[in-house]
Amino acid sequence: MRLDDLDPSKNVRDQGRGGGAGGGGAGGLGMLLSFLPMLLGRKLGCGTILLIGGAALAFFYFGGGGLQLADSTGTGGFQPKGASANVACDTEEELFACQVLASTEQTWSKLFEQQGQRYRPATLTFYDQSGQSGCGAAQAAMGPFYCPADQGVYLDTSFFQEMSSRLGAKGDFAQAYVIAHEVGHHIQNLAGTAEQVRNAQRTASKADGNALQVRMELQADCYAGVWAAQNADRMEAGDVEEGLTAAHAIGDDTLMRGAGQRPVESMFTHGTSEQRKTWLRKGLQTGDPAECETFASGAV
Repeated sequence: MRLDDLDPSKNVRDQGRGGGAGGGGAGGLGMLLSFLPMLLGRKLGCGTILLIGGAALAFFYFGGGGLQLADSTGTGGFQPKGASANVACDTEEELFACQVLASTEQTWSKLFEQQGQRYRPATLTFYDQSGQSGCGAAQAAMGPFYCPADQGVYLDTSFFQEMSSRLGAKGDFAQAYVIAHEVGHHIQNLAGTAEQVRNAQRTASKADGNALQVRMELQADCYAGVWAAQNADRMEAGDVEEGLTAAHAIGDDTLMRGAGQRPVESMFTHGTSEQRKTWLRKGLQTGDPAECETFASGAV
């Protein structure tokens, strides 16, 4: 995906190594997969904290009110070297993520404006192994996630190496899909969808609550596809295949099999590999967020 001409987003932070009080978080995909059977099906903690990981993207919910430590004013961007040792967007992986975020800001600002609304961008925070979010501790083993409390996307870019080496989800568009998915959760937060789902989950059974969460995740996949479709002129040969490969790799059924478990539908929280591919493809084909109605009867 061609984004080199874009200036990086200014809505970025870099906490560096151990940026929060959450303690060490090493372990990567191996730890993540070993925890999968225990974590799938858990009730949500701090909002709909949707921890997707891009190809090893196993998604967990973690509780944690905590203080809103992350700044969400959107005034960050590149930090002067004299002010901090942690400079956002200063590596190849971070720079690409910052450019993806900038592209999502342009795209969703345009789409919101068409509806007579103003888009409020999310903040992207990088951390190394462990950090702190407005929803509690951030650890590398969690994968990328969105925190509604501070409207922030949290990312340890070493996750992209796990994506490529462990699950075979290679390529820059696979990485872009991860970030666009998390921004999709931000759209749900702004639209009030996330709050409606949280309210419904409070009185739902575990299985019904999980089913609602599946619809949330599939809608975020569709929104990621909408973003890509709106930027079709930047897409390159093979990008769609990279995205679909990543979507397949992070399906609940595929992840559970990879963890040595028999897939159990009532425990699914993100959808099957086929469902994830279907909704990402729908966004790619339509480019219209109105087509991402995963909550409609019979949609899933």
